[in-house]
Amino acid sequence: MSLTDPFTLCIAAIVGLSLLGLPIGHSMIVASILYLYAAGLDMGTAAEQLLNGMYTSYILLAVPLFILAAELMNSGSMTQRLLGFCNAIVGRFRGGLAQINVVQSIIFAGMSGSAIADAAGTGKMMQTMMTAGNKYPASFAGALTAATAVIGPIIPPSIPMVLYALVSDASIGYLFLAGMIPGLIMGLAQMSIVAWMARRRNFPVEKPVPLREIPRITWEAFPALMLPVVLLGGIYSGIMTPTEAAAVAAAYAFVVSIVVYRSISWADTYRSVLRSARTTASIGMLIAGALVFNYVVTVENIPRTLSVFLQGYDLSPVMFLIIVNILLLILGCLLEGTTILLIVIPVLVPTAQALGIDMVHFGIVVVINIMIGLITPPYGLLLFIMTNIAQVSMRELVRDVTPFLLAMLAALALFTFVPDIVLFLPRLFGYSG
Repeated sequence: MSLTDPFTLCIAAIVGLSLLGLPIGHSMIVASILYLYAAGLDMGTAAEQLLNGMYTSYILLAVPLFILAAELMNSGSMTQRLLGFCNAIVGRFRGGLAQINVVQSIIFAGMSGSAIADAAGTGKMMQTMMTAGNKYPASFAGALTAATAVIGPIIPPSIPMVLYALVSDASIGYLFLAGMIPGLIMGLAQMSIVAWMARRRNFPVEKPVPLREIPRITWEAFPALMLPVVLLGGIYSGIMTPTEAAAVAAAYAFVVSIVVYRSISWADTYRSVLRSARTTASIGMLIAGALVFNYVVTVENIPRTLSVFLQGYDLSPVMFLIIVNILLLILGCLLEGTTILLIVIPVLVPTAQALGIDMVHFGIVVVINIMIGLITPPYGLLLFIMTNIAQVSMRELVRDVTPFLLAMLAALALFTFVPDIVLFLPRLFGYSG
């Protein structure tokens, strides 16, 4: 491959423009057009691929709708009532506030589908609650919030799973089902670590909520708690597609906030829509760039070349999954998760299919890898968010997040080598994989 080769120029342009500060989505579009020009191909193909990919992918509508649902919940009082419910359940134990942090992430995971929404929304409130009166070190509170936010896109609904389904043609419904048990196992692992650290570091015991108050708190949180039930019940009963369920989630969050809780104004609604639009535009540009660049990758026949290359080594499915895990964990230290999903995974999917690896199982392994990347130094996005929120150094945050990171790596190994854990629920609902 020479330096004047069109594909080499394309890669060099992406790297160079990204280093100069241009967003990766824009970099991919510019580099792909450069490739088409250098290869003597019709440059209008870039627009054609973008339009075909964006306008024929009904599934992509789920992304802005899940983002909007999370924003509306944070603007209203749904999140605060969920925190009150979590406090009534686990707040009475040693390290209760830390346990609340884990439980609220598990519950909130069934609503937003985004780790960033979890950390930026409930994460801010949990950071304030945990550090008030110096109950917990700021670095531990920030590390725990970052670690618990990772659960969000593993338990359905999940924006990364939607994007994985886009590039792999796997069923979103079965992907959502497959994420439930792994997400709960990771949540329980984090609660176990919190319980161990609470005894070791003598974290405080919160004042228990009187038992007579629990029914009232549960009733107040009931409309918010019903959102995952409405969402997932609609999908698995066949009433709604996942995209339609995302629209229902946003509408439900709005109606509950404005009619039941009366905690959101029209100004709050406007700000929620505006923030959702900005986030969606950012993700949309990344998807657009990936669609055009994926055409370049297809023209170069890279997926098939890689598949033939790996098959020449006579890899077993397990060995391939180990290589993929190592590759994605390394990339997760350097790249944003959506970029990995849209650029790297389409190259790996044909090889995984050729080796007979189940696409739903592969999807869960991929998503967990990408989520772990969010809290992996040096460029874990959640680490940057929490250093800003917690006002602590990256070194302190990494030190306190390490036990949770090790637990998640152990869970990843378990789900990689025992696919029956991942596929149990999908098979229960008729999946033949």
